[in-house]
Parts: sequence; structure tokens; C-alpha cells
Amino acid sequence: MAMRVTNGMMQTQLMSNLNKNLNRLSELSNQSSSGLKLTKPSDDPSGIAYALRYRTELAYNDQHQTNTDSALSWMEMTDSVLGEAGDIVKRIKELAVQGSNGTNDENGLNAIKEELEQLKNQLIDIGNSKINGKYIFNGEDFTSMPYDSSAAGFDASGVTTDGKAVEYTISTGVTMQVNISGNDVFGAANASDNIFEIIDQLSSAINAQDHSAISAQLTNIDAAAERISSAQSLNGARTNRIELMQSRLENLQLNLTDMQSGVEDADMEEVLIQATSAQSVYEASLSVGSKMISTSLLDFLN
Repeated sequence: MAMRVTNGMMQTQLMSNLNKNLNRLSELSNQSSSGLKLTKPSDDPSGIAYALRYRTELAYNDQHQTNTDSALSWMEMTDSVLGEAGDIVKRIKELAVQGSNGTNDENGLNAIKEELEQLKNQLIDIGNSKINGKYIFNGEDFTSMPYDSSAAGFDASGVTTDGKAVEYTISTGVTMQVNISGNDVFGAANASDNIFEIIDQLSSAINAQDHSAISAQLTNIDAAAERISSAQSLNGARTNRIELMQSRLENLQLNLTDMQSGVEDADMEEVLIQATSAQSVYEASLSVGSKMISTSLLDFLN
């Protein structure tokens, strides 16, 4: 039995098709204007899940890159001041050699003592080096000045710095220590090879014009120089690892961005072709629809 098709049915079907074509055109227009093929969860539920995952991983990666940048700045600062400290220790040895040879008069020895005092002050300044408001040689207590010369009874050779590790998270589950304790650089408190103790002993020996006592400090000076050199090597090894991790994170950033783009971004060439086609289809459906709707009872009677 044939089904009777009425004008109402035809108009309902026409409006349904027009809305479908318009929605398709609107969807493609949104994609072409935004450059995204995922504008709402219903566009592609599984694609949205992947997109959210990539965004989360990119956020973590951004934080790790920030951490590696901060860690690298800390260690570059450390390398710079350790180099200065090493140069100062070399100069201290030169002065000790000059003072121990017995050819200097009182004025010459006083000049050596004065320079040693200036070098000591410079080393104290190095010990109080900081970056971004943090003292780099005082462990986790980085808000406190380790060698505070304004403190009552201050004695640089007797200072005990905080030895706890300052660590940065540079990857998921991976941390890196960036600091070196002041005592690991300048020597343990009151130790014979503590650089500040060495300078104090040299000054006392110069006051006494005890050339043998001055000469006796050369071994301690060498030990102090070796300790600073070891600190530089350790810092350099950590810096190399941070730089490698930094490069790895940059590569990961590119890979994650590419994968995110593959899920979220629209293929503009394809979208523009489809949008042009959808526009043509919609205009054609409007044209056909206008002819169908304009048909009246008089048309049939005629």
C-alpha cells in the first residue's frame, strides 16, 4: 500500500535537511575561523581525552623547563664565584711564598698582610653570594647570610654553613641537587685548611715575622685550592646533566606540541574545501526548498 505524502511532510523533511546542512556549514565555519577541529567534547570524545592528556603533559613539561632554567642559573652563578675563589687562593699562595722567603722588610710584610685582609673580605663576599635572593652556599637556609660579618663575635673561620641539599625537580621522579655547602668550598669550621683560618694564621705569622710559620701554611693552601677545584668539577658535572635534560625537555615539548596539534588542529585545506562544498549544498537546498514551499493549491488546480 503506497503511503500518501502530504505538503506538511515534505516541508518537515525540507526543514530537517536545511537544519542539517546549516549545522554542517556552521561546524566547518567554526573550524576554519578557529583553526580547531575540537571545539566541544561531543566533536570527538576520544580525541578530547587525548587532547587533555597532552595539555597536562605539556603543563608538567613547562614546569620542568622552568626548573631546569632556575637550576642552571644557580649552577652558573656557583661556577662563576668558584672561579673567583680559586683565583684568590692562587694569589694567597703567591703572597705566602713572598712572605716566607725572608727578603721582605717590615713594610713589605705589612703590605702582604693588608692584601691578605682584603682577599679575606673578598672571600667573605663570595661566601655570601646569592641569586634571586637566595644565598647559594647556605643549603636549605638560603634566606640567611652564612658569613654575616655584622654579627657579634663574627669569625669567618668558625662558621658552620647549612649542608642540606637544595633540589629541583627536572623531570617526573627526577631531582637534581644544585647547591654546594660553604664549608665544602671554604673548609670546615676551624679546620687547619679552612681558607679563612689559613689567612688568619698567615697574618699572625707575618706579625711575628715567623717565616717558617708562613711557609708551613703552603700545604694547607694547596689543600684549600684542591677543595675548590673539586667543587668546580662537581658543579660542572651537574651543569652538564642539567643542560642535557634541558635539551631533552625541549625535544619533548616539540613532540607533545605536534601530537596535540594532530588531535586538536584542523586541516585547513580540507576544511576549506568541505566548507565550500557545504556552502554549495546549503544554497542548493534553499533554492529547491523555495520552489517546493511556493507551490500552492492554485498551482495544482491550474
